[in-house]
Amino acid sequence: MPLVNASEIGISFGELEVLSNISLEIVDRARVGIVGPNGQGKTSLLKMLTGEYLATHGNIYTQPGISIGYVPQTTDDMNSPTLKDEVIKAFADVLQIEHEIATSATAIEASTGSQRRQAELTYSRLIEEYEAAGGYEYQNRLERVVEGVGLSLQVLEAPPDAASGGQRTRAALAKALLIEPDLLILDEPTNYLDFQGLSWLENFLDRTTRAFVVVSHDRYFLDKVTTEIWEINGGQLTSYKGNYSTYRQLKDEQDRRRHNEYTQQQTFIVKEREFIERYRAGQRSQEAKGREKRLSRIERIEHIGADKSINLQTSNVVRSGRNVLSTQSLEIGYVTAREQVKLLTSDDIVLERGSRTGIIGENGRGKTTFLNTILGITPPIRGSSALGHNVRVGFQRQGSYDLPEDRSVIDAVLDIENLPPLEARHYLARFLFQGEDVFKPVSVLSGGERTRLALARLLLENPNFLVLDEPTSHLDIGSREALEEVLQQFDGTVLFVSHDRALISLLADQLLIFEDGSVTLFKNKFAEWAETRDEAALDSIGRGKPAVKTKRRKQQTKQAHVPDNQPIDYAGKITSLESRLVRIEQALLRASQENDVDKTKKLGLLHAETNLEIEATWRAWGN
Repeated sequence: MPLVNASEIGISFGELEVLSNISLEIVDRARVGIVGPNGQGKTSLLKMLTGEYLATHGNIYTQPGISIGYVPQTTDDMNSPTLKDEVIKAFADVLQIEHEIATSATAIEASTGSQRRQAELTYSRLIEEYEAAGGYEYQNRLERVVEGVGLSLQVLEAPPDAASGGQRTRAALAKALLIEPDLLILDEPTNYLDFQGLSWLENFLDRTTRAFVVVSHDRYFLDKVTTEIWEINGGQLTSYKGNYSTYRQLKDEQDRRRHNEYTQQQTFIVKEREFIERYRAGQRSQEAKGREKRLSRIERIEHIGADKSINLQTSNVVRSGRNVLSTQSLEIGYVTAREQVKLLTSDDIVLERGSRTGIIGENGRGKTTFLNTILGITPPIRGSSALGHNVRVGFQRQGSYDLPEDRSVIDAVLDIENLPPLEARHYLARFLFQGEDVFKPVSVLSGGERTRLALARLLLENPNFLVLDEPTSHLDIGSREALEEVLQQFDGTVLFVSHDRALISLLADQLLIFEDGSVTLFKNKFAEWAETRDEAALDSIGRGKPAVKTKRRKQQTKQAHVPDNQPIDYAGKITSLESRLVRIEQALLRASQENDVDKTKKLGLLHAETNLEIEATWRAWGN
């Protein structure tokens, strides 16, 4: 019996129908990922499954007695005095029994005779209930889970409004997990998590026997934890077996078939119309009328066009000098009224023209402060940083886009460049601002809309050095992929902070590693850096301990490098990788048809890794 079963459900808000005629089931141990463009009703569906929203039509059946743990996309409604008080709400029943035990103990002390015996019986019953409810274990469980999600005791004592978004998300996760739900529902849980948090969550979901449904735009994450993908688009839900990579393969095949069917139908329609027009008044007029009648009854195949995602093109940028950024003996931190606080010591760094450098590290390690320092916004504690000749910086801050709140979307663009109105509207359409959307006040824009508008303004300034702090925040998958494409095509230098491993893997040709109070330049790809991390060390990250590089892995990596004087056969490597990809795709299709979940998951991960390796090889060949 499914944990949850929904039949032809839908929901409307006023006259706006968000979802319609959706049927689904969530079985025991389900591992479901939900994808789709922003604003298509993913969160509304989750809230219907939890009971927070009532379906406008259709029915939802939840198996009696099951518990549901829900982690919302935003955690701004936490109203407890501290994060610990919020997390411990998971033990509401246990805490209530504790209170009753204390009351009962007081009653024993205050009573005599038969009343005392009755109070003792009540006390004994409560002790049994307390033990059965896990009362003697809940403190240990609390500590384990809190440590697992990476929350320190110091952070737990902070009020929710003083905690970061990532800390509140971790607290909400801990609360949901402590309930030990039969079904876990997560709405974009990776939004505020760093590598430590992502690794822990992925390991937890990979090991859990509980069913879970998760909305996410993190493709890497979806590939690792899901075995079924639900796509929500246009108010409809379509289910695909397999992880995200399998879903993309199946959907692309489906779209190609539908496109071919559409093309064939359009060819047929054109020929039929030509016949009808030619013979409408001739000897074959009756046949023409018959064909016209049949043509009117044909069910039209919907045209499969491009996804609604950002379609960006960069302008030609002014060429900078060879060295775009250089640092020397740099120490980074901040100064308070009482003391000077050092956060980081950096390697001497030189970023050359055309390089793509990803910045990675746990939250709170000073990555944003580093960006502010090298751009001259925050003075260094010691040392220096300098921009090279003819460098024009385009800086997008995390969560602060320098947008004019009192202006409309189109005015915010015209403030940067005085384009003709029609050209401005065409430009904004490439950023998904269409129709009346261009007249929306900036103040009412969502996080994703703000990100898109900030990118539109930034690229109009024609920078040759893009500095981006979490550029994929609040973007859906289609927009993330479009951003990746434009950054790959950008004729300049890119330095970016991100926890989006798909973006880092695809774009970065080198990394700045923020770890243990230092900044280290790693002159290679993310995949190679990950290989230097021992698997046990990655597990320890999930327990809040620093990852450790192993000597053996470093030696293996060093041996794998091709000597500078030995030419690399890029063409041969690409041919080999593409042959491997074809074999994987064939195996994926068979596994998907056979509903072999474990095999599909493993092959999906291998497919994603191989694709990334092909992209990296092409780019290396081009350089």
